[in-house]
Amino acid sequence: MSDDRRPSPVVEAAWQDLLAGDDVDPALVRAAYAQPRLRQLFPWTGMWELHFSRCTEHPPTWDVPYITPRKGGGFLVAGPSRSQTVGEAGTAEAAVALVARLLPPGCGRAFLGDRHELAAHEQKGPVRVGQESAVKRTDQA
Repeated sequence: MSDDRRPSPVVEAAWQDLLAGDDVDPALVRAAYAQPRLRQLFPWTGMWELHFSRCTEHPPTWDVPYITPRKGGGFLVAGPSRSQTVGEAGTAEAAVALVARLLPPGCGRAFLGDRHELAAHEQKGPVRVGQESAVKRTDQA
């Protein structure tokens, strides 16, 4: 796995805490952890729901669907907002697959910081190789 696909130590620690706990259905946590694209995101829970954030600190991002258990079995995939229902799934694996298919474009490794810092980072745009030296040459001319 390349470095940009490997979860950060902060993200890995959060996953390990969830895997050892019982805040959420253990089968759901194991299925989400087994999905490489979701394992890169910062997991968090609330009201028996499993959420995924593109950043590691509070406040989290709310642009990734989340999974909640249904009464009577199965799971509901909702979000990113609380008023949106994406679909239902009979198994944890199916719910995880649905979330993975609906990740935002360019979603990758969780950003170390909060959602406001992530937004500022994303506004700067990608730095191209050689861009810094081109700026220096222009300034020196």
